[in-house]
Amino acid sequence: MNRRNPSASVRPRKSGAPAGAGATPRHGLARVLSKAGVCSRSEAARWIVEGRVGVDGRIVRDPEFPIQGDRQRITLDGQPLADRQRIYLMLNKPRGLVTTAQDERGRDTVYRCFDGAGLPWLAPVGRLDKASEGLLLFSNDPQWAAAITDPERGPDKTYHVQVDCLPSPQQLQALQAGVRDGEDWLRAKSALLLRTGTRNAWLEIVLDEGRNRQIRRLLAGLDIGVLRLVRVAIGTLATESLEKRAWRHLSAEEVRALAPEAMPANAVHGN
Repeated sequence: MNRRNPSASVRPRKSGAPAGAGATPRHGLARVLSKAGVCSRSEAARWIVEGRVGVDGRIVRDPEFPIQGDRQRITLDGQPLADRQRIYLMLNKPRGLVTTAQDERGRDTVYRCFDGAGLPWLAPVGRLDKASEGLLLFSNDPQWAAAITDPERGPDKTYHVQVDCLPSPQQLQALQAGVRDGEDWLRAKSALLLRTGTRNAWLEIVLDEGRNRQIRRLLAGLDIGVLRLVRVAIGTLATESLEKRAWRHLSAEEVRALAPEAMPANAVHGN
C-alpha cells in the first residue's frame, strides 16, 4: 500500500451524506485537468504524483482527488489554471500521419509537424485518418473544441474527394439522400461534381455531422472507391495557400467565426 507524507499532500475527506438531487458532480483531479485542456489524462496523473498540482493552496498527489465544480482553486506549477492562455491552430495535415499524440505501433503522428515549436499540450479538434489530408484544428480550449465538433451546431466541413469512377447524377443524389451502413444512416449535406478525367473524378462533399470515416463509408455504400480525400474547409476557414505540414495560429476573428459562443478572453491569436 502506498503511503504519503500527510504534510505534503491533501487527502479527500470522506462524507457520509449521500449526494442529493442537484448536487454538484465530483470528478477526479486528473480528469479535471484533462477536461480543462491542460494535458492528457495520463500526463495529468503523472504531474499530480510529481507534486506539480495544488488545490486550494496545498499540493495534491492523488490523481483521483475529488474536485467539485468550480469551488476549488487549482494551480499547476503555482499558476492558476484559469490564467492559462488558450491557443488555436490550424494544420495542413499530409497523408501518412495518424491523429493521435502517441501511436502504439510507432507510426508518425500529426504532432511531428510541431517539432521544435515549443507549444504547450494541444488536442486535435476532430480527426482525419492516416490516409486523409487537409485542414485539422488544434486547441487547448475544450469548450471551443466541443462547439466545433458538435453535430448539431458545429460548422460544416468541406472535402474534395478523388474517386475511382465517373459518378452518375443518380449516385450524387444518393449521397445526399443517404445510405445505411450497419446501424448508421450516412448522408452528405451536398455533393457536387468538380471535374472529371477519363476514369476518375473529383467531388466536393460537405458534411454537417461528423462520424468515423463517414465519407469513405458513404461512398463505399454506393460502390465508389476513394483515391484521395482532402478536407479543404471548416466553416469559412480554408487551408488556402498553407503548405502541407505547415501550421499557423488562428486570428481572433477566425476563432470567433467558428464558435462565437465559446470565445474566451485569454486567447493567443495570429496576426
